[in-house]
Amino acid sequence: MAMSGGKDDGSPMLDMNMTPLIDVLLVLLIMFIITIPVATHAVNIDLPQPSNEPVDPNDIDPIQNKIVLTQAGEILWNGDSINQNELVRNLNYTKNINPEPELQFEPEATASYDLSARVLNVIKGSGVSRFGFVGNEQYRAFGKAE
Repeated sequence: MAMSGGKDDGSPMLDMNMTPLIDVLLVLLIMFIITIPVATHAVNIDLPQPSNEPVDPNDIDPIQNKIVLTQAGEILWNGDSINQNELVRNLNYTKNINPEPELQFEPEATASYDLSARVLNVIKGSGVSRFGFVGNEQYRAFGKAE
């Protein structure tokens, strides 16, 4: 009885054997981990359809185009106010220009985050390959402690 941990005088062992308890807890932990659903980070959105109106080539710059989002919720394409359908139409038109013009995205500091996310999803869905954020230097003062 030397393995029992108690005295070898035949008295009952007073210490609880923790090994079976730990084994059961480990099995339950593994079962819990297996049954957790996989987290998916997907945002399902309905993209707007392009407008059927013909594109005015004077509105599209063959070198670079700028999208500005205003605090009032407007989308400005090279300074002209457009809606999301016209944005899709313009983006599709610019993809067909060779070489593809650069698309610059500049939301105002107080522009709606929701509008920014929707416009970025439209741009991503259009397949534009030359895209960049501009005007970020104006936000440097916001991040610095005074």
